[in-house]
Amino acid sequence: MPIFMIVVVVLIALLVISSVRVLNEYERAVMFTLGRFTGVRGPGLIILWPVIQRMSKVDLRVIVLNIPKQDVITRDNVSVKVNAVVYFRIVDPAKAIIQVANAWDATSQVAQTTLRSVLGQHEMDELLAQRDKMNADVQRILDENTEAWGIKVTSVELKDVDLDENMVRAMARQAEAERNRRAKVINAQGEQQAAQTLVEAANALSQNSSAMQLRYLQTLADIAHDKSQLIIFPLPLDLITPLLRRGGTPSQS
Repeated sequence: MPIFMIVVVVLIALLVISSVRVLNEYERAVMFTLGRFTGVRGPGLIILWPVIQRMSKVDLRVIVLNIPKQDVITRDNVSVKVNAVVYFRIVDPAKAIIQVANAWDATSQVAQTTLRSVLGQHEMDELLAQRDKMNADVQRILDENTEAWGIKVTSVELKDVDLDENMVRAMARQAEAERNRRAKVINAQGEQQAAQTLVEAANALSQNSSAMQLRYLQTLADIAHDKSQLIIFPLPLDLITPLLRRGGTPSQS
């Protein structure tokens, strides 16, 4: 076989091999023929016309994008550093290739600016106590901005909120003051309820002399268990008055 024929066969074999592509289930190929978009193909076996056609492969799986720490100034002028993680995936491969040069970098930049913008509209207490709301707001705005690129943002999670030492100490003092305030309020409420109960009990006893005498005798029974001490207690006049009447009035000399 002439050398020329061998070279031709080898070239044809190389062209055939280079024109065959196999895409996984989670991959799609955006096809271009002579520079014009001609559709999305895959998964499976794809045959390209050498020189005439080319393709851009797109991954449809969920992508995890780490957002570096951003300097954020909250609405109450507190400076914090916040980082986050964004979960997104490509739902329209054609838009992800045609409408934006690099979908990952574009999403990262939009996520950074959105994070600073959204968190700057809230106070520090809201940022710490309402993370779910912050996540939802950032996810909604980011999803709206990336929709034109064929990208769907599925979730945004704030990871760390870093404060300077002065702010940490100030928040610790504030929390301690709040705990002391609550303790004093609870103690005052307990005193008020106890005083109210005592007043009601005193009113009930004052309206019935027999109940007052029974309460007096019950108190004597309670203190009579301890025989190691000498107890001196007054005897109410309303209790001994009937005894004095039975014995008569003592004569005066």
